[in-house]
Amino acid sequence: MSSETRTSVPNSLNEHWMPFTSNKDFKANPRLITEAKGVYLKTHHGKTQIDASSGLFCNPLGHGRREITEAVTKQLETLDYAQPFQQGFGGSFELATKISKHTPGDLNKMFFTICGSTAVETAIKIAIAYHRAKGNAHRFRFVGRERGYHGMNIGCVSVGGMINNVKTFASILMPGVQHMRHTHLPEHKFVSGQPETGGDLADDLERIASNFGPENIAACIVEPIAGSTGTLVPPKGYLQRLREICDKHGILLIFDEVITGWGRTGSVFASQEFDVTPDLMTMAKATTNGVVPMGVVACKDEIYDAVMDSSPMGSVELFHGYTYSGIPVAVAAGLAVQDIFEKEDIFNRAKNLAPYFQKGLFSLQDLESVENIRGYGMMGGIDMKMNTKPGKAGYECFKACYEAGVNFKATGDCLIIAPQFICEEKHIDEIIDKLRTGITNYQKNQKN
Repeated sequence: MSSETRTSVPNSLNEHWMPFTSNKDFKANPRLITEAKGVYLKTHHGKTQIDASSGLFCNPLGHGRREITEAVTKQLETLDYAQPFQQGFGGSFELATKISKHTPGDLNKMFFTICGSTAVETAIKIAIAYHRAKGNAHRFRFVGRERGYHGMNIGCVSVGGMINNVKTFASILMPGVQHMRHTHLPEHKFVSGQPETGGDLADDLERIASNFGPENIAACIVEPIAGSTGTLVPPKGYLQRLREICDKHGILLIFDEVITGWGRTGSVFASQEFDVTPDLMTMAKATTNGVVPMGVVACKDEIYDAVMDSSPMGSVELFHGYTYSGIPVAVAAGLAVQDIFEKEDIFNRAKNLAPYFQKGLFSLQDLESVENIRGYGMMGGIDMKMNTKPGKAGYECFKACYEAGVNFKATGDCLIIAPQFICEEKHIDEIIDKLRTGITNYQKNQKN
């Protein structure tokens, strides 16, 4: 079909194998998005929905931003592609400089990748390269966390702790990976912000170090707030304790800020919000407002310098990279996003809107089928009571809410809510009202 005759509704749904989707169920009753503008989406039935999860945390600046569209179009007309190996173009250096003005501490060196998964994979490799450069090639182990999600490449799944991912690909995962317990405790029900208890769970890292030898551990990786598993907010003191243990044993601390980065917690990065500076930090999603795929790894100067100094002039210091590392079109989107962040004071806007969102989110705790609610900044998770088997309640409730005109991401039995930063209070009200309608309709359907 030519581009002139193509419509928003395809002739066939059979050939596309969809990701993280119940393909059979979807193709029996498809949900197609045809347009997006600001905080709203339109379905192929012509119905309008409000975007309650910023896409997949990707679009905090709203859909259809003219500034980004124009920057990408201009870049494609000028330079559509430049090899990222042994050559480059000025935009990627400019973007790296702009990002470094926001990153905490001395995380001043940026390695560009394709997405969040490839950013995590890159951080793993940089950690290994750093220890080798320092004469510590024996450090090969990594420590992740239960219920952590770091993407779907092999390294990402290995350090992640989402049980279905681990079970499915167990035979090909990285060796030498251990996992700390997750931080979601029974007494954390309906807690807004950081829980008072559970900070001592960070001592799992000390225990793992004792059992496997701290001299063998390369890095510990966590999401400051575990996002895809349903907004697990760190207990008070937890991240600080991880930092202390890593410093004690020479273990690198990696923060996966693919979700929490660029204002989601109210600060630019969650590391600044919780006052803990990692050694490596990954970002993606909001970096380009979800318009063009891009991932970034921010590295401490010390790590970059160690890898550089261990190699002679003229040699490739790090044998790693991607065809699409820092390509012009992604960089153009990233630069446009940086301009919007500054011109619209986006991070303060998110911080100021967060209390209103959190109040609305927790107003849903009276609903019969709601098991728990958690939240921090502009992100929240609503756990639904299990319905005959894990995941069924979340999926059925997602579909009921979709029909009620609110769109979001559901993982297992958790509804993940993360509004766009351009929202006004009236948009937050609309999200909460439609969530209440959708969840109530789900409850009624279960009783019929």
